[in-house]
This record gives sequence, C-alpha cells and structure tokens, in this order.
Amino acid sequence: MTGYRQLLRTPEFTPLFLSSAAHTAASTVSGLALATLVYRATGSPLLSAVSMFGPSLAQVLGATVLLSGADRLPPRATLAGLSLAFAVTTTLLALPGLPVYGVLAVVLLQGLIDSLGGGVRWGLLNEILSAGGYLPGRSLFNVMHGLLQVTGYATGGALIAALGPRPVLLLAALLHAVAALLARLGLTARPPRAAGRPSAAATWRTNAVLWSSRPRRLTYLGLWVPNGLVVGCEALFVPYAPGSAGTLFACAALGMLAGDVTVGRLLPPAVRARAATPLLLLLAVPYLFFALRPAPPLAAACAALASVGFGASLVQQERLMSLTPAELGGQALGLHSAGMLTLQGTAAALAGGMAQLTSPGAAMTVMALTSAVVTVALAMAARTGSGGTRKGRGGAGDRSGRRARSSADHGTSGGALRLRSPGR
Repeated sequence: MTGYRQLLRTPEFTPLFLSSAAHTAASTVSGLALATLVYRATGSPLLSAVSMFGPSLAQVLGATVLLSGADRLPPRATLAGLSLAFAVTTTLLALPGLPVYGVLAVVLLQGLIDSLGGGVRWGLLNEILSAGGYLPGRSLFNVMHGLLQVTGYATGGALIAALGPRPVLLLAALLHAVAALLARLGLTARPPRAAGRPSAAATWRTNAVLWSSRPRRLTYLGLWVPNGLVVGCEALFVPYAPGSAGTLFACAALGMLAGDVTVGRLLPPAVRARAATPLLLLLAVPYLFFALRPAPPLAAACAALASVGFGASLVQQERLMSLTPAELGGQALGLHSAGMLTLQGTAAALAGGMAQLTSPGAAMTVMALTSAVVTVALAMAARTGSGGTRKGRGGAGDRSGRRARSSADHGTSGGALRLRSPGR
C-alpha cells in the first residue's frame, strides 16, 4: 500500500492537499460560527441545524444540473474559482443586519457552488495518483479533515467566545481565499478528463449510467443514507449542549480521524473489505444513548466512539471505484459527494424539526436507530445479490461502462457524452 510520505512526494498532491486543508478549516469555523449566530438570534434548533448543514441541501440540485462539469472542466481553474466564490459568499454572511432568510439563501447558494467541488477534487486526486493510490490518498485527506475539525471546532469555539461569530466568519473568508491561491499557483493546468460541454443533459445521462448497476446503487445508498442520518444527530450538538457544542464536534472529529487511520493504514485488505457494515453500525449505536440525555463529557465520548464508524466510507469508495470506468471517475465521486451531502442536509433538517417538537436527545436517538436499521437492510440486500457484486469490473458495473463508451461515439453536439482516456 502507498505510504503517506510517498503520497506527499507525488507531484501536485501537496498543493491539492494544502488547498483542501484551507477549504476544510474555513468550512469548519464558518459552520460553527454561523450556527451559533443563528441560534443566538432565533433560539431555533431547526434554523441552527439548517444554517450549519444547509449547504448540503442544495447538493441535490447541483448533482442533477452541474455534475457533468466534474470531468468536463479544467480542474485547476475550477477549484480556484470555487474557493474564491466561497470567500465572497462567506463575507456576505458576516455582514451585520443580514436577515435569517438572507443567511439561508446564501447558505443554499454555497451548497450549489460546492456540489461541483467534490467531483473535481476527488477526480483530480484519482488522476494524479498511481494505481491503487486512491484509498491511501483519500485516507490522508480524511486524516487532515479530522485533525482540522478537531482544532477548528476547538479554536472556532474559543474565537467565537472571545470575538463573536461575525469576525470568525471573516477569518473563514480569508482562508477560502488562501485555498483559491494555493490551487491556482500549485496545480498544473490539466485538460478535462472528458470532452464536451458540461450540461444538465450530460449530467443526467452519466448519472443514469452510474445508477444502472445494482452493485453501484447499493454502494451509493450505503455511502449516503446511514452516514447522513448520523450527521443529523451531529446537527443537534448546538441545541443539545450550547456551551459544549465545540467540544462535541471536536470529539466527533477525533473519532473520525481514528477511524480513517485505522481503515486507511492498519486494516489488511481482506479485513477491510468486510468492515463496512460493522463500521456503519458503530456509527449509529452510541447515539442511541442520547435518549438518556448524557452529560456533555459522556456525550462527547459517545460522539467520538460513533465517529470511528465514518471510516466505512473509505471501504465503500474503494468498492465504488472498482465498479466504475476510469473516465467516469470524477462524476462517480462527485455523485457520491453530492448525494452524501444532500442526505446530510436533509437529515439535519429532519432532526432539527423533530427536536423542535420533542427534544434534541430524543431526535438524535430516532435518527441513530433509523441509521442502524437501514445499514442492516442494505447488508441483507447486498447478500441476496452477492453473485453480481463479486464480478467487479467484469460485472454489471463494467457492462454499464461499456454502454457509456458506446454512446460516446455519437459526437459532442447537444451535450452528447464523448469520453476519452484519463491522463495517466
């Protein structure tokens, strides 16, 4: 398996890594600052959850309209432009006097902008790494994400207490600008992986190809639903313990870091391939104890233990890439990212509404129980169709890929799908 130090010596990996780190740090502190700002202004768990996770709700629109750009736009210019757009919109959120509906409108605009970012970023990562390098590369990105969330939530909470949420939002805007600069100066100008103009029609066609394979469908559902429901639990940290929300988020990020390191570096391939379902159950079960309204220290321990289960996504992404033709990799990963964030935003809104009617602890328990039930159902569905899933690239996933390549021969007019081999 490719080592972390070897990854950092790979050309273009480090600038992509650093740009993503700045983006993650900015999103972490801005999310906490915005949720705090809205909760102080309204006292509403629903609006607080939506303000923090609301960008995810717009991912579904981006996934159906913009996602073909993940393989059809030059990655350097796209990543730099997306980070710059985030810098501008985060600055808008810091303006005094912006009403709550204006905040939510900007938050949804950010989600629409970001719906393209996952596919571009992870498609480029898959392109610049050698064969077999995607899982350790993504693992290192997740480790960075976890470390920055731990420090970002802790530092963000302290800064909010000392300065207030609006100055923290301006700091986040500055970090987004740094991410844009790192992408523009550090990455090489690469051509798009696929020819043709990005369009809603091209997005729909490729999404249909990706969804046509039963093994891929089950993998996508496993990536989206259990994860999203548990993020609905996390969306209630602010109303559950307003004075300790930063600690709860930091402990959850620490658990996610431990899970990513374990899956990405310690588990042998044979064990890792069977680890997805146990990890997804671990992701949900600790949140069942929130029905007892544990005190913040015990709640933080439950959040940390549960978040180890987020390591399941590495196993599932590795499987997704094994089922997907390389020239569809950017949109396949973008669909994963957009769908996951959409489910996270939807679950955050559902959890917030439930908490408004009951209590944050009760809502978190219901979301966690639903996540566990869905995980078991998906595992049973995969077992009944295991004959197809063992085919790998020779199975349904590869057949749908061949259909995509066959349809590519019709030209590019009208947004038709015309693919070419990736750069490496």
